[in-house]
Amino acid sequence: MRTPRLLAALACTAALAVTASACSGASRPTGADAGSYTVTPLTPAAKRGLPLITWSLYAEPYTLDYAQAYDYPPNTVLANVCEQLLRVTPDLKVEPGLAVKWANPDPLVWVYTLRPGVTFHDGTVMTADDVVASLKRQMDPATGSPWGSAFKNVRAVEKTGPLEVTLRLTKPDVLLNELMAASPGTVESAAFLARTGKGYGVPGGKVNCTGPYALDTWQQGESITLRKHPGYWDEKLRPKTDTVRFTFVEDPAARTSAFLSGTADGGYMVPSSSFGQLRTTTKGKLYFGPNTATSNLAVLDFKGTLGDLKVRKALSMALDRPNIIKAAAGGIGVPAKAPTARGAWALLPERTEGYFKELDEPVHDVAGAKRLVEEAGATGKKITLVTSTLAPEISVVANAVQAAGRQIGLDVRLKAVAPEAYSSIFVDPNARKGLDLVITSGYDNTPDPLEFYQYLRTGDFGNYGSWSDPVYDSAFDRANAAADPGARSDLTQELQRIAMRELPIIPIYEAPYSVFLGSRVTGAPAGIAQLYYPWAATIGAAR
Repeated sequence: MRTPRLLAALACTAALAVTASACSGASRPTGADAGSYTVTPLTPAAKRGLPLITWSLYAEPYTLDYAQAYDYPPNTVLANVCEQLLRVTPDLKVEPGLAVKWANPDPLVWVYTLRPGVTFHDGTVMTADDVVASLKRQMDPATGSPWGSAFKNVRAVEKTGPLEVTLRLTKPDVLLNELMAASPGTVESAAFLARTGKGYGVPGGKVNCTGPYALDTWQQGESITLRKHPGYWDEKLRPKTDTVRFTFVEDPAARTSAFLSGTADGGYMVPSSSFGQLRTTTKGKLYFGPNTATSNLAVLDFKGTLGDLKVRKALSMALDRPNIIKAAAGGIGVPAKAPTARGAWALLPERTEGYFKELDEPVHDVAGAKRLVEEAGATGKKITLVTSTLAPEISVVANAVQAAGRQIGLDVRLKAVAPEAYSSIFVDPNARKGLDLVITSGYDNTPDPLEFYQYLRTGDFGNYGSWSDPVYDSAFDRANAAADPGARSDLTQELQRIAMRELPIIPIYEAPYSVFLGSRVTGAPAGIAQLYYPWAATIGAAR
């Protein structure tokens, strides 16, 4: 989607192959692990349907409100329940969703023609009124949606026909249209929203969308159950499985045991510490899929020690990325050259290789880094890095950063917080007070890398450290006004150059998306597109 988020699984498909074809999943990695695994957007098709599958999440969703869904667990569930005006496919393309077509007749106008005959889970028919209410709710400050900034240039959302909605803008905004394939473009029943009010999307409550599955029950702390929607409109994605039950297992070892015992039929974002075990088991198969994410260090305070560019450069130079990859990603990944992964450049993948060749390879130079710290007068100065048990990778990376910092004369201190407090850092500015760095997984929801780079704009919700650069802001506006994909892609590369020169975010590494499927099931998309694509609909029996 966009801005850095929580680290749980990491990074990008194309980085593994250093070729444009990596985004299609056809390539293998290079380097020491070359040929040891492949990246594919799909797993083998299901043979028949099943009455029930059990799916493992690494954490319980904090909400099922589409306007608040800003992390992997809630989006993984909602991808099967709620739908957007547009749809991101497993191979990272944008296609029609609840809108059959869209048009940009004027740089300040986007028009969406809605799909006729779509029904919500309660049987009522979707109209333009539902779309208007759903989008306006994202924009309403009272909603407090982390997606609200996606509508920053929207002047009005209007019903211009029974099945037509028009967005009127204050300035050209190509990204707005692309984000209609992610949470900002979600459509919920207007009547249902009005009826449920503040009780919408909470444990024990209901959701009334248009997806292939309907929310049946949410037993807080135990499970979420979905049942197939018999009136679903998309024949090619009619559910093969009747019921999907989600369980929540935070402990990586316990989650791996659930996979091996068959207690869980599958799950995304597999613990990297279990890659070796799960790649050799006869109880199922571990797949690697397309990803748009990179493991990064996001600077949270530019008034402290890291406000000096020399210190940021020094910390980046001190990181031993290959060893971090071994410890944090099971050895599967590559050092990151930019805060966006190569897989995030799916807009024009044939240009990706050229863009990344322009960037310098990450350098591991402890002596040079120490000299930069001395030049900055920062020797002995404190940096507070937040860590958590939310995912084992977080602790591994945090310890590596602390060790690297101390090698070059920085006093890197780790502040451990509970998983929910770690999550709060990404949505609550008050939770960032007293912190200098946070480990994130920076990813796109759409195939356009400009989506990620919008979150470094001055004042953007995802600009966690409130970094500001007028040259960057101006370059972003030019890119976001470029309707031609080629021009927009080239302009986004300019943003990438600025980001790497100024380092408001320090890239660490890229790795593929992961999914484990037990031996009785197959059919799941393997990549990060599962956050919005109705992935459960294609899962069924393997034989």
